[in-house]
Amino acid sequence: MTRRKADPATASRGTWLRRPGPAADGKREALARLLRPHELAALGSYYWEGWARDAQLPPAEAWRTWLICAGRGFGKTRAGAEWVRDVARSDGGARIALVGASLNEVRNVMVEGDSGVLAAAPGALAPVFEPSLRKLTWENGAIAWLYSAGEPESLRGPQHSHASRPGAEGGVGQRRPRARRYPAAPGNRGRKRRSARLAARWRMLARRR
Repeated sequence: MTRRKADPATASRGTWLRRPGPAADGKREALARLLRPHELAALGSYYWEGWARDAQLPPAEAWRTWLICAGRGFGKTRAGAEWVRDVARSDGGARIALVGASLNEVRNVMVEGDSGVLAAAPGALAPVFEPSLRKLTWENGAIAWLYSAGEPESLRGPQHSHASRPGAEGGVGQRRPRARRYPAAPGNRGRKRRSARLAARWRMLARRR
């Protein structure tokens, strides 16, 4: 996916807020006068699109897989957490898979870490975390489940609309069409045939897009 370009048609709100120069300063001051104190505080502290780098924001065009390939310190974990938060807040029917190398990584980094989902969702609309159930629940009904790559079979069966996975070299976000989902059937018998049918269905859907 291509990155957002810094032109008026595709630039993010953050690009507008961070513009240098006296003219931009005047427009920011005018905006600040229109905001209430709590709105101004939120803009300066928790408005991710306002202070994130454009490379940390999802692609502007339609996408199915978003990969951030960058080194340590880039902000991949925070970008993924903010994307998960935005998906959950805007879609009460979202079912999100948070996948890491281990459950400890998912919990300590992706959920409870300094740049995790809970840190990205202070105050209103913060999710309820139930460690024993490996689940985050938002008040609008959106749910995120925690998964370990060491237990791949746990991903068989549950249906998800979105997924997020961190990594040493990159972070990945994925989303699928909500209209049709084809979870793998349980059991070992005929698994290869079911997997082939599942792959064929997804290829058919991809051609229709």
